[in-house]
Amino acid sequence: MMIGPYPLDLLALQLVTGIALGAIYVLVGIGLSLIFGLMTIVNFAHGAFFMAGAYVGVFLYGYTGNFWLSLVAAPLAMGALGLAVERLLVRRLYGRGIDDPLLLTFGLSYVIVESVRILFGLTGIPFGAPPALRGAVDIGIGYFPLYRLFLIVFTGLVVAALWLFVERTSFGLIIRAGARDRQIVQVLGIDVSKVWLVVFALGCGLAGLAGILAAPLQGVTPEMGIPVLAEAFVVTVVGGMGSLAGAVLAGLLVGIVVAMTSLIAPDMTKMAIFALMALVLLVRPRGLLGRAGALG
Repeated sequence: MMIGPYPLDLLALQLVTGIALGAIYVLVGIGLSLIFGLMTIVNFAHGAFFMAGAYVGVFLYGYTGNFWLSLVAAPLAMGALGLAVERLLVRRLYGRGIDDPLLLTFGLSYVIVESVRILFGLTGIPFGAPPALRGAVDIGIGYFPLYRLFLIVFTGLVVAALWLFVERTSFGLIIRAGARDRQIVQVLGIDVSKVWLVVFALGCGLAGLAGILAAPLQGVTPEMGIPVLAEAFVVTVVGGMGSLAGAVLAGLLVGIVVAMTSLIAPDMTKMAIFALMALVLLVRPRGLLGRAGALG
């Protein structure tokens, strides 16, 4: 069966490809939404954490040959870096408006990128899928890369675990309450600064996890976080600022738009992302699932 000049099987495979690509956007977008939804901080260093996570994972994989260890180490390393950044830098700017943290994280992104260039060079590091995840499997509509299927399943598990954390734990309740009214949380005697510290680290850790997962798809270069930052902001805006469910929906939607546009009109792929954002904002100014003072 054909739809226009394209076989239906090809379009279906491209759709699944978009979902796999969207899995990366989901992880990056959730991290950005977490930080903005609770802390009202636009983290311009998010793409740099994505890139640094990829480098940490690839370096460790080259040293140990264990991809699963790298998959754990990359988000932990970026989470630890996020802890240090929030504690030593960002915390000093609370209460000074949105501009100062934005400029701080913007400058921090350059520091991280230049540090990686000094340590690892300018040319980047090629990186393929681990042996256990190479090859393709028949999914009924054709053969599909096993690693991309792993991306979809693994991201689904991470999102489910994050949802349980936010919706079913006492700390998650504090996060959701703080996103709605941080003053009430402070009145109840909860140390909000500790909550912000954990949330910032968690957001950075998710960016690092997305980085190592994306490495087999695109290789690892110091500049790999630049386009991802723009795409992460699109995901956050389309889904709704501070909405985790919105970030998941928007991430998958952006991935599908990128995959389909790259098939039909490759030169318009980047434009299609921002056209999607403009269209959503015209219809729903708060994004697909965004609402004032919400995290969920």
